[in-house]
This record gives sequence, structure tokens and C-alpha cells, in this order.
Amino acid sequence: MPIPATAPIVLTTTTPLPIVCPVCRDSNSCPKHCSNKVFTKSYEMVERELKTRSSVEQPKRAPSLACRSEDEQWVDISNQRLRCTKMGALYPGSKFKGVQKSGKTSYEVAVEIQHVDLAESCLSGYLNIKGLTTEFPELTTFFEAEIIGPKHSFLTRKWQAEEQFDYTHWKRFPAFQPYLKTFNQDGFAYDFYDKDFIFMRWKEHFLVSDHHLRSIDGASYDGFYYICYQRSTNQITGYYFHHQSEWFQHLTLEHVEERSFGTYEFR
Repeated sequence: MPIPATAPIVLTTTTPLPIVCPVCRDSNSCPKHCSNKVFTKSYEMVERELKTRSSVEQPKRAPSLACRSEDEQWVDISNQRLRCTKMGALYPGSKFKGVQKSGKTSYEVAVEIQHVDLAESCLSGYLNIKGLTTEFPELTTFFEAEIIGPKHSFLTRKWQAEEQFDYTHWKRFPAFQPYLKTFNQDGFAYDFYDKDFIFMRWKEHFLVSDHHLRSIDGASYDGFYYICYQRSTNQITGYYFHHQSEWFQHLTLEHVEERSFGTYEFR
């Protein structure tokens, strides 16, 4: 059924409209803000003002933040920045593959870095090793790393690693030779930011498949790795240390190249 047409509303200029006080919202006389005067506007005046407002062009927004005008304040860009957490191939999602040699036996090793915090001189990730035990043909552990620098010295002072053990392991890295006589001095700090070689300690904490499992027949993650990473070659070398394990188990890793950006920055 069609809807009956309604008669158009005709605006007249004889009926005044009261102006509402913008302060107290009083539609009548406002003794406080309007001095007891009643201001009125006709429909004609209201229509004229509405047409004037609609004819004013709105400012155009720049299509890109880089080319916006100085007077356009519609985008608030903070001065705070989330700094880059990449140093060479050390970034979240980076992967390394290689081998760990124990005597004449070699085991396949894969490392995936999950988190990097250069400001706190630390990173963490997963270490996967194959063929170490018959019960667990493939083991994956979670590890945390201390980056040698202002927050962590070359002296371990924990995990049953005395200074002589630190010395005998660190000196096996050719890049450590310049620091043989100074690494244990008070006040010595290694600045890794401008160095090609980054030294670390990797400490395994638990088995990823079962974090309650503390001991495995034929394997142990109670020790830690002395690590040296070279930025120019993206290679990692290391030596595993634990009192009850074979000393100087050699770890060599190569970075797995990716076809994507390794890092980005939020602003």
C-alpha cells in the first residue's frame, strides 16, 4: 500500500527561535550570562547559517604522513620509539643450523632465536639436537643467553664455573686473545655494540616437550655454552661446559638465510 504524501513544512520568518545560552543551557532569559536579555533568531537566519557552514570546505588530509602540511594536526605521532632489536643475524625468528662434536661423534643442531633485548644484553630461544640419546632421538630445550657487555662480564661466577674454567674456555676463541690479560680485571667491560665478535653464555633451562623432566639418560642440560658470534660471517662457535660431561664439545652453526626483512621499527 502506498504511503500517503504529507504536506511540506513551510518555514516562516515570523516565529522566532530562542537561543540557548551556551553556558547554562537556559532557553529563556539568562540573568547570569545574558543580562536578562532574550536573544531570538528567525528560521531564515538559521537556514542562512546552516548553508554557510555546509559551503565551507573541510581541510584535505594528506595521503601520506611524510607529506602532510604543518597545520594538519589530525595525526598524533609520538616521539617515543621502539628501538631495533637486531644485531647482525641476532634477531627474533633468526635460525642457525650446524653440528656439535663430542669426540668423533657429531650431532645435528638447530637454533631458533625467539627474543632479543640488546638493552638488557640478553636473548632467548630454542636449541634442537638430534641423535643424542636412543630414548629421545630429538631433543629441544629452551635457553637464555647472557651477552657479554656492560651487564655481564666474562667471569661466569655461577653454574659451577670458576675463573680458571672461564679462562680455559674463552681462550679457545681466537677473537678473545686480546682480552686474555684484562678480562678478569675490575672495571673491565666489553662493548659489543661496535665489535665484530659478540660473546655470550647460553644456558639451557628445560626440555620443551616436558619441562618437569630434570634428567635424561645420556644427555644433560645442567651446563652451559661459551659462545662467540661473528657478525661479518654470521657464524656461531661454542664450547659446552659441565663437570660431568666431556669438556670442549665443539658447536658450530651457520645462519639460515631468509627472503624477508629481519627487523622493523614502530613509531
